[in-house]
Amino acid sequence: MSKRFYITTAIDYVNGQPHLGHAYEKVVADVIARAHRSLGEEVFFLTGLDEHGQKVQQAAQAEGKDPQAYCDELAAVWQEFVARLNVSNDDFIRTTQPRHKQVVQAMLAKLHRIGELYKAPYRGLYSPRQETFLTEKDRRPDGTFDPIYGEVFELIEDNWYFRMSRYQSWLIEHIETHPSFVQPDNRRNEVLGFLRAETLDDLCITRPKARLSWGIPLPFDPDYVTYVWFDALSNYFSVPTALGDPAGTEPLAGDYELPAAASAPPLLWPADVHLIGKDILKFHAVYWPIMLKACGIALPRQVLVHGWWQKDGAKMSKSTGNVVDPIAVTGDWGVDAFRYYVVRELDIGPDANWTDAGFQARYHAELANGLGNLVNRSLSMLRRYRGGAVPARSDELAPDAQSVAADAADAWRRHNLQRALIRTWDLVTRANQFVDQTAPFKLAKDPAQSQRLDTVLYNLAEVCRVLAVLLWPFLPDAAARLYSQLGLSQAPDRIADAAWGGLPRGHRIGEPTPLFPRRDVQGPPR
Repeated sequence: MSKRFYITTAIDYVNGQPHLGHAYEKVVADVIARAHRSLGEEVFFLTGLDEHGQKVQQAAQAEGKDPQAYCDELAAVWQEFVARLNVSNDDFIRTTQPRHKQVVQAMLAKLHRIGELYKAPYRGLYSPRQETFLTEKDRRPDGTFDPIYGEVFELIEDNWYFRMSRYQSWLIEHIETHPSFVQPDNRRNEVLGFLRAETLDDLCITRPKARLSWGIPLPFDPDYVTYVWFDALSNYFSVPTALGDPAGTEPLAGDYELPAAASAPPLLWPADVHLIGKDILKFHAVYWPIMLKACGIALPRQVLVHGWWQKDGAKMSKSTGNVVDPIAVTGDWGVDAFRYYVVRELDIGPDANWTDAGFQARYHAELANGLGNLVNRSLSMLRRYRGGAVPARSDELAPDAQSVAADAADAWRRHNLQRALIRTWDLVTRANQFVDQTAPFKLAKDPAQSQRLDTVLYNLAEVCRVLAVLLWPFLPDAAARLYSQLGLSQAPDRIADAAWGGLPRGHRIGEPTPLFPRRDVQGPPR
């Protein structure tokens, strides 16, 4: 059994509602997962929820609910959200699940046994909103703290600490010698700049149960629960370990009882890609690799960092109404239209700006008039002029199609999703130009041009088939509907099927229907 390609998203904090940033990250991870499946790899795609911590405990108390019941209600909302986006995740982790708790406690037990944890008093500044300790270095020039921290107060208490500081030199060397570990390069440079300029402190990894009861208890000191970030980061590792992956179970053998393994556990660890937002880079590129190194566990291969969305050039804010509701957009315009816009508009790395006018422009120009018009007129002409029967093979557009397919597949491998879509639309544009140049509706009027019409119709139908394969990771529903209109029963989910010549002579296509109907709409895409 070979290792699967293993991709994760950040787990979302359950104390809130899904927004555009959450949707974007899920869609990007799904496109990457589907692309690797199309490339012939076995894939395991994990997403989920972070359900512990002070904010959850306080929110549950405010509603008069048990924290677990509160989380269960919200988890249903988030899981429906993931399904709505047509996300093909293989598992959904919740940090309140016993399988996760057991693995976290096993990691803590090992760190305690080998002397990586110690107990010490703490006196300093604490932000309940962010559930993090602060130092004087966190103050702004005027002496205040960033509003994201909320109320900050002095705290005095004993806690358990992880000896993170001793690994600073090692981590710098690891990132320097593994350039792909943090990507894009500007995020890698950001992490290195931080590590070279700042001295790492040891990490406080507990909260007294007297102050915070909603968390995973320490296996060696029941008066404390685990710091929410140590708990949350471990989810990426807890699922493979709970399934019985030897790369997870062997480093923790004997330290704590682990979940019962599957009969044929998948080989997942190390993760190939952790897809995250730029705001949690330090946790994933500093805390997480050091935690794993101290436990003797292999490091993930890449932390892939995406940017943020603005709306109309300004930060999104519920209080001002400057938001994009992905559920409303997908309900009105379709999931594939939403998926297309967010991936085409924003490359992985920089920030982007959502505008309703931009969304509508891409929908009409690229989906409805570009792709949709090509498919509809190509298949309609094939039915009108040849009764829906595919003519003999012709390779006139084969060089264009094969060049685009090769470039798109290469972009998939490099997770350059925007580039893959741009190249795919080069083929859409080329095929539409081919229709305009050959004018098949004129050829059909001249019996002497019958053979030429056959050539044109075959090339157009075959381009549509290739496009379905290239679009499947991005627009899975539209790609499947396109294959169905071509009379093909299988899924367009293998890049190998993008090879030219897949439509045999005499094959009969189905009834063409618009993939992306034109919309006469004024106003926002809701």
